[in-house]
Amino acid sequence: MRNYLLRHLQVFFYSLGEMARAPFAAFMTIAVIGISLALPAALYTLLANVQRAGGGWSQGARISLFLDLGTPRVTAENLAVQIRAMPGVASVRYISPAAALGEFKRLSGFGNTLDLLDSNPLPAVLVVHPADHAARARAVRALADALGRLPGVKLAQFDLEWVRRLDAILRLAQRGVVILAGLLGIAVLLVVGNTIRLAILSRRPEIEVIKLIGGTDRFIRRPFLYTGLFQGLFGGILAWILVTLSLALLASPVRDLAGLYGSGFTLTGLGPRAGLVLLLGGAGLGWAGSRLAVSRHLRDIEPG
Repeated sequence: MRNYLLRHLQVFFYSLGEMARAPFAAFMTIAVIGISLALPAALYTLLANVQRAGGGWSQGARISLFLDLGTPRVTAENLAVQIRAMPGVASVRYISPAAALGEFKRLSGFGNTLDLLDSNPLPAVLVVHPADHAARARAVRALADALGRLPGVKLAQFDLEWVRRLDAILRLAQRGVVILAGLLGIAVLLVVGNTIRLAILSRRPEIEVIKLIGGTDRFIRRPFLYTGLFQGLFGGILAWILVTLSLALLASPVRDLAGLYGSGFTLTGLGPRAGLVLLLGGAGLGWAGSRLAVSRHLRDIEPG
């Protein structure tokens, strides 16, 4: 076991040394891998920021419950407590008839006309925000139907079409990121595979000699696998750096734009978990591409 680990450690440093002896070629391969991985990572990060900027599903898919006219405040607040305890509900906000009338005056522009009314014609309203895990079109519809059947609720209203459009847009964007990541992952496999293929061909005489003196395919394959793994890992690190630098360049304009709308929104980069997935994904793709190339071309080399 000790000798096995020592051989792996020896090949580990040997592969790093081989890359250091040809830094330009190694950097070109790593740069291509880094850019290929940075594109889907950047789109994923931007999509996450767009979702956060929109306030999330629970902010967008809100349900307005119009209560019966004359419902006492205590009854409305008790109903709000009952709704908060329901599964799929994040929060409930009570709007009194007076507050509803004041908001209507402010938004409608009929303030002077509404002052002529003898009584307030607007009911109390409970604004329900679904929880994040429940805020999908079907779930919101089911929740609205259940809330509309509660005693004291005259009408349950929400913008279902807006929820459906937002859901469709986000699902389309997420599917696009997955497809792009898959295509660029294949590109990384091809880049690493072609690099390893050229390395095998350039060392063909050396490989023939090693096989002639009894070297196994596993022994010959090991340094190429480490090389592919290192290329993918360093490509993942470069992709993380590129995404971080891109977001840093966009941070100031986005902050200024958000300030114009009275928002304190700021961009967030790749978190530790997403960054770890990026590094492991890059290393895995590099190892897989190297494995495919070595398995394909090593069989064709036999001592003459």
